[in-house]
Amino acid sequence: MSNVTKRQEMMRKLRMREYSLRDLVAIGLPALAVIALGFYVTAQFIKPAPPRQMTLSSGAAGGAYESFALRYKDVLARYDVELVIEPSAGAIENLDRLRKGETEAAFIQGGSANANPEETIRSLGNLYHEPLWVFYRAEKDQPVLTRLSQLRGKRIAVGPEGSGTRHVALELLHANGVNEDNSRLLPQGGLQVAERLQKGQLDAVLVIGTPTSALVWQLLYSEGVRLMSLAEAEAYTRRFPYLSRLVLPAGSIDLIRHMPARDVQLVAPAATLAVSEELHPALMGLLLQAASEIHAEAGIFQAPKEFPKASSVDFPLAPEAERYYTSGKPFLQRYLPFWAAILVDRMVVMLIPLLAVLVPVFKLAPSLYGWRIRSRIYKRYGELKFLEAEIERDPAAHTQAEWLERLDAIDADVNRLPTPLPFSDMLYTLRMHVGMVRDAILRKTTGS
Repeated sequence: MSNVTKRQEMMRKLRMREYSLRDLVAIGLPALAVIALGFYVTAQFIKPAPPRQMTLSSGAAGGAYESFALRYKDVLARYDVELVIEPSAGAIENLDRLRKGETEAAFIQGGSANANPEETIRSLGNLYHEPLWVFYRAEKDQPVLTRLSQLRGKRIAVGPEGSGTRHVALELLHANGVNEDNSRLLPQGGLQVAERLQKGQLDAVLVIGTPTSALVWQLLYSEGVRLMSLAEAEAYTRRFPYLSRLVLPAGSIDLIRHMPARDVQLVAPAATLAVSEELHPALMGLLLQAASEIHAEAGIFQAPKEFPKASSVDFPLAPEAERYYTSGKPFLQRYLPFWAAILVDRMVVMLIPLLAVLVPVFKLAPSLYGWRIRSRIYKRYGELKFLEAEIERDPAAHTQAEWLERLDAIDADVNRLPTPLPFSDMLYTLRMHVGMVRDAILRKTTGS
């Protein structure tokens, strides 16, 4: 073997001795176990990434719920989240779907639910007023109607089964003594009721919707149809807390035709965006951002940025909604794209607890490694010191050969110690002290 090869072999052995593999394993494995445990515990508190699709139960075709759902779909698409819109008969059916877990979000009409504390439905706030419009046929010489009790004995369309209109209409009519025993309460809705009212096949129609909804608009401009101003509107709000009193100002629908000709008193529940408690918090945040964009516009019954607002009749506000109405968008989403903000947020949640584990581990591991190396050397120092004390106390207790034999055993053990290079000075010092004890043995036992 050439000199170069021998030198390389010696350098390889030297590098191998720069650390103690046995001690690294003894310290490293427990450290890795602690780190792995930290990862596991931290992972239990991290929600998975939000899905890229969610479902929303809207309402009947052509209604306000469907119109708003389409706008939500467009907003969420900007964040690469697909909103699957599921049409329904209305608020009651939407509520039923939420309770059965058949949808993740839905538009709910205020006052349409009898919630219980154990329900897992949460509100993201009120979105807008949903006025109750009462239209009736304006017969010749018929006095102006101002109370729902005046509809007793008539044919009244109260909305289809499963609709929020039907729920509110029946509640108010029954409170006025108008019921199935003395009137015909027909489960009808949609644009066809406007035509039936004009043809005299119906006497009155109760409908809930925004002023711009197709059915309300058609009825407002129908010949021979009048809009009832509820003289007892304030009384309804006291008896049914989910209702608010609204005033439709004269001329607010059409200034040219001066429609309506006078102020009209209405009552209105509020539309609520309800979600399953299991919906990912990030998607709740997106829905709240979409609601702020869509429902903040001024209208006949609302001031600019009046909606959405942190109030709810039927269900408690979701914690995410409370934070949003208090602080606005999450901090990271103000400066980063949605998915980047979600990734950073999840990483921060994981890293902060892990750092609390990693920093002490990395600070403690080198100390433990050094302690293991030094403890082996200190053990031999203890044996050497014990032997030296025996010699000082009674050199004649053993022959010189016996003393040297015991010292040689310690020396051989020292030479076998696996000691990394950074601790070699301690090893050489120990060997020097072995030589000093050897000299003491020879000096004290000479001639014995």
